[in-house]
Amino acid sequence: MTERTRDTPDATDNEERSDGYVPLRSYGAIGDGRTVALVALDGRIDWLPIPSMDSPPVFASILDAEHGGHVALRPVDDDARASREYLPGTNVLVTTWTTPGGTATVTDAMVTGVAGRLPWAEVARCVQGVQGEVEMEWAVVPGTLLHTAEPKRLDTSNGAVIGIDGITIAIVEDGFDPVHDDGPRFSGRFRVAEGSKHILTIVGTHDEPIFMPKPESALDAMDRTIANWATWSEEFSYDGPWAEAVQRSALALKLLIYSPTGAIAAAPTTSLPEDVTGGKNWDYRFAWVRDLSYTVHALTRFGLREETHAAVSWVMRTIAEHDADMPIFYELDGSESDGVEERDVPGWKGIGPVTIGNRAGNQLQLGVWGDVFEIMRQYVRAGNVIDRKTAAVLQELADDACHRWEEQDSGMWELEEAQHYVTSKIGCWQALDAAAELHDAGMIDGPRDKWIENRELIEQWVAENGWDEERGHYVMYPGSDKLDTSILLHAMSAFDRGPRMESTIRAVEEQLQHGPLVYRYTGMEREESPFVACSFWLAAAMACVGRPEDASALMDAMVAQANDVGLFSEMISEEGDFMGNIPQGLSHLALIQAALTIEEVLGSAEGDGDESGDAEQVQQHHDE
Repeated sequence: MTERTRDTPDATDNEERSDGYVPLRSYGAIGDGRTVALVALDGRIDWLPIPSMDSPPVFASILDAEHGGHVALRPVDDDARASREYLPGTNVLVTTWTTPGGTATVTDAMVTGVAGRLPWAEVARCVQGVQGEVEMEWAVVPGTLLHTAEPKRLDTSNGAVIGIDGITIAIVEDGFDPVHDDGPRFSGRFRVAEGSKHILTIVGTHDEPIFMPKPESALDAMDRTIANWATWSEEFSYDGPWAEAVQRSALALKLLIYSPTGAIAAAPTTSLPEDVTGGKNWDYRFAWVRDLSYTVHALTRFGLREETHAAVSWVMRTIAEHDADMPIFYELDGSESDGVEERDVPGWKGIGPVTIGNRAGNQLQLGVWGDVFEIMRQYVRAGNVIDRKTAAVLQELADDACHRWEEQDSGMWELEEAQHYVTSKIGCWQALDAAAELHDAGMIDGPRDKWIENRELIEQWVAENGWDEERGHYVMYPGSDKLDTSILLHAMSAFDRGPRMESTIRAVEEQLQHGPLVYRYTGMEREESPFVACSFWLAAAMACVGRPEDASALMDAMVAQANDVGLFSEMISEEGDFMGNIPQGLSHLALIQAALTIEEVLGSAEGDGDESGDAEQVQQHHDE
């Protein structure tokens, strides 16, 4: 009963902590629809903001090993070995510990209630004896909210709790005695035998009273959480190639959906470095319009209705409320980002800075117009109807695309240097193409002829300014010789699936691809690690230009780059190290996009009688 996406042995050598840190590849994620916790292979929870993903992290030793705080749970024996997996169809993580004296499992989940997400944060850690006896040790060590507050212990008639700048943490345990406490720190040891069950529950609230679960009901809560995840997964529909990796990616995306609003976070973490030299450490706990566009496509394809509608409604309502230049991302509550602050903590492995907020909030990115319209195009293609207020907003956005596509912008990669980035122009083309389709479907009004005229002008501009005949590939911007892998997205958008796109794909393979890994654009080898999403975009683009076998081979190689439980970070170094925030929504979205695109291209080819042998071969190879 495994949910692994790569071949792994039954037991994994523990990754030793170095100065208190473990490799980013070590982390699994659990969540409840509002916040996410990261669990290392050695049993420590090193990241947990409360109550929301974008709240201050009470446990943050992933960024500050000494003072960040953590929740530890593992065997006392240093020779203990761990292997782990998600329970199938869930985000419940099970770690199996094997020691010379016996075997035990630790099941980690963020607990959900009868009606879904609880109004408080609750992490349950259930220990079960499997064979022999295993002595376990645990600790709850609150942090300093990234060096902004000091945790305090508060003794009450209903038990001791931890207070830290408005956040209250309670510890409820069953079978974990004796408890040793040191101010706000709690720890202890206990022994498990075959058939025994023990559970540690961490409950958190912010500026509100705290609910204290009954120890005897904690195991029932764990079972209910597993059942809730399984029920959600029963609605998931995908049986194409790489089905296991696609479902795990969909479950990873589910963790990033902020259920109070329907927004989708790019990642649940901040400041995990993109390169060991530091500097490129960003806060990704925001909702990018681009990511939401890709997510809607995936969720619609998988038959998931509620999340799709919530995301579509949230983004259109938020755009309408701000009634200004369209930001590229929003806070999870729909507000606009208000700047960046740095925290006086070392960062993962001492690689700083640690930041709260993202500097790209005020940039102009013309490609966002295409993202918004693609969201609505997919929504309508799924059989839904656009309301009149949303239609009016879309009409105004289409007119804006006509007026602004000739401007310089910061491009998809949020660059400081404004240029006429080719992919930004094509993003506006995509917006106007979708606007015309929505107009023809009777969903929006407006000057269709004007939209078509500007769509054709953009096609002409790209042909004249975005193509380098001598080099034989699309360039990043006019006058540049740089390759930009984001152009591959527009094989999927169907802007170009002809010889020019095929030639550009070859250039990307020759200049930016190292093994299965691909850099974002020319020159990035000197600054950062390869970008996971780019490899999946390359695989999808290969399929779009008639190279299904190459697409399949690259997909196989990239799926194997996931960690032991199928998660991806933002980047992977050429040495195989995870870099950047984790789990990264765009990485998992790109995997899903590539799988869906390859499946659709192969299905179309099979229906047309072309390349049907390739379609059958790839499908048969990946059906499990």
